[in-house]
Amino acid sequence: MIITNNINKPHIDKIQTDIISPVDGEKISEIRFTTIDGLENIVKKAEEAFQKWSSKTLKSRTTVLFNYRDRLEKNRHQITDLIRKENGKTIDEADAEVSKAIEVVEFATSLQNQPLGVHLEVSKGVFCQSTREPLGVVSSITPFNFPCMVPNWTIPIALVLGNAMILKPSEKTPLTAHLLADILKDSGLPDNVFQVVDGGENIVNAICEHPQIKAISFVGSTNVAKLVYQKATHHLKSAVCLGGAKNHLLVLPDANPDMTASNVVASMSGCAGQRCMAASVMVGVGNIDNIVKLIVDKSKKLVLGKDIGAVITSDSVKKIEAYITEAIEQGANVLLDGRGSIIPETPNGFYVGPTVLDNVTPDMQIAKEEVFGPVLSIIRTHSIDEALNIQNASLYANGASVYTNSGSKASYVSSRLQAGMVGINIGIPVPREPFSFGGVKESKFGSSDITGESSIHFWTSLKKVTTKWNAEDQIDWMS
Repeated sequence: MIITNNINKPHIDKIQTDIISPVDGEKISEIRFTTIDGLENIVKKAEEAFQKWSSKTLKSRTTVLFNYRDRLEKNRHQITDLIRKENGKTIDEADAEVSKAIEVVEFATSLQNQPLGVHLEVSKGVFCQSTREPLGVVSSITPFNFPCMVPNWTIPIALVLGNAMILKPSEKTPLTAHLLADILKDSGLPDNVFQVVDGGENIVNAICEHPQIKAISFVGSTNVAKLVYQKATHHLKSAVCLGGAKNHLLVLPDANPDMTASNVVASMSGCAGQRCMAASVMVGVGNIDNIVKLIVDKSKKLVLGKDIGAVITSDSVKKIEAYITEAIEQGANVLLDGRGSIIPETPNGFYVGPTVLDNVTPDMQIAKEEVFGPVLSIIRTHSIDEALNIQNASLYANGASVYTNSGSKASYVSSRLQAGMVGINIGIPVPREPFSFGGVKESKFGSSDITGESSIHFWTSLKKVTTKWNAEDQIDWMS
């Protein structure tokens, strides 16, 4: 299978950007941006393709998704290698991302065996039936940090339900999206049911404004998520927009030390901290010095390039290091400093080493804002309620966890954590499908989650049909 990058394809202009690998700072490709006229043509083709695709049975559409699932598995090595090059993840992280994508595809294929409506005899000879109908042309706007998984949060579910989709990937990591398009075509998906457009703010605005695009999903920063949600809904579209996060891990003194430390380190450093479920604040309750020492010891053993990948750009490195520097100047204690990290074999790569800061205070920017790097800020508290108040005060509420060996304390804390996804002794509390992914507060805008059962409602409209076959005299008001 050939990796495409949209060069020499129709509907593009001469505006383009280089794709730089974070691994070594080298150019690996370039991408040309879709024009507004190009989007117009793409939407027109999608509308035509939708008519035929939506007329197929759910089982027929599911067959394509079964093929897609198999081809994701067969092309796993190629996909992981591409994710590694354009995103900077380690190979193991890229491989795990493909596995998560496959999990959502499997959920989508299961929809053929689920009742997507209700059929009841509501009066003698009178039946009411509800069905889920595809919306038409829909769009998904995805970030750089998961170029395979996040698109596959939406692609398989939206397509199997009968929609045609236009995907706008991050301009930093578009190559994986084009590879996914090739795999879908190879899986038997009809032409133009799934298309990829490239670009930045202009094309996002055009997608939000286009009258024939019926629904939009977005994953990215909170500031942009708000703008996309406001613009999309202003133009009368359905929208679910996932924003940033500031995930808190509450560690109680009775927590298992080794398991807690291993979990916290993995959560903080995985994907170089560039994930909306990363542990960025650890709130210690009482004396947890032994656990903090283990966290530092385990973090020191992480090897750049092997255990911890690159961050996306040199500007990201500067931003992350600025947060660290500011926190130190404000009084945080440095237990491990990842600033200035390089890999001698690839000195031009973009890396920040694992960083652990102790005695961070809740008013520091590093404690409040999404750093998006492998940085753990430790806040000390004297009580569970004090720790809960710190988490509850956060504007973001994607995920939160508690570490304890006490069932009663776990129940007390988990019921009071304000987050869409809560973990007990879990560093990344992302549920498996069919349990959905989604936060609350400023981590999500919209009434649906992006995966799981509620996503079925998001990508469809509800139709109700009432039928009467009773030819007898009136029996009751409905007959």
